[in-house]
Amino acid sequence: MTQFTLSTSQLIKEVRTVFDVQSQALTSHSQRLGDEYLQALALMKNCTGRIIVCGMGKSGHIGKKISATLASLGTPSFYMHPGEAFHGDLGMVTQNDLLLLISYSGETDELLKIIPSIQHSGNKIISITGGLNSTLAKNSDVVLDASVEKETCPNNLAPTTSTTLSLVIGDALASTLTLEKNFSPMDFARFHPGGSLGKRLLTFVKNEMRTEKLPLVQAQTSLTDALMVMTETRTGLALVMEEGNLQGVITDGDVRRFLISGQSIADCTAQQLMNSSPCFISPNARLTEAEELMREKHIKWLVVSEDGKKLDGIIEWVQ
Repeated sequence: MTQFTLSTSQLIKEVRTVFDVQSQALTSHSQRLGDEYLQALALMKNCTGRIIVCGMGKSGHIGKKISATLASLGTPSFYMHPGEAFHGDLGMVTQNDLLLLISYSGETDELLKIIPSIQHSGNKIISITGGLNSTLAKNSDVVLDASVEKETCPNNLAPTTSTTLSLVIGDALASTLTLEKNFSPMDFARFHPGGSLGKRLLTFVKNEMRTEKLPLVQAQTSLTDALMVMTETRTGLALVMEEGNLQGVITDGDVRRFLISGQSIADCTAQQLMNSSPCFISPNARLTEAEELMREKHIKWLVVSEDGKKLDGIIEWVQ
């Protein structure tokens, strides 16, 4: 077992303190925020170029995440290292771009060096800083106060609470901006085609439905035989067909309820037990629509059909 210098109770206490201090910092900030956020959001919404995020050190890491969040939520953005910007990367900045500069002190040398060039080009600047009277703040069009009472670093030195607050400020701007832009789940999917959500939002039922080895039975098929079909196809349902049209569906639940009622299985047919008005979905519906319908109806399989009669296939909800 690992030997700690502090007791285990002291360690847990210190861990909890970090959560408490940072949580209190976020709460305190939310209670004092004001019109500066409206001003920042207005600049961001009206930006016809990209939102370029800059920061050094830990602020740079936070800036990269903020930029990535903006981009994934529909606002063109990229991170620019201020040191590299001073040595040529300012050529990436166009007149239509907006700069979001992050520095807790507001006196980060690498950031201050690029401000004259930014201002010369006429670009607007939003700053996230704890130094409200700093050089950065004085040269910004909008200043978002990121000051905190203390860092959770035991020596009150390493950026911890302040970087958390800066990150949440960025998330707040990005998330609120999506509402103003009417950014929809489908928009999100277009920017995340490789993710599971993107796949489901962009995939149609016809792309995932099962069309072979379907559990087909006739109206006069005995319940015993219908159960055999359900078992062999491993679907948990039987599709009752007559002359190529769907007449109804029998599910595992229907069979269980029938058996619990005490009725005899020997003389029962598929027609007697089937649900003649089963749930169905169009093959051209999106996969997420099928999942939502199955979740709402508490079913695992769904009939795929345009009109509830001509059978195209079935689809399973895989969680």
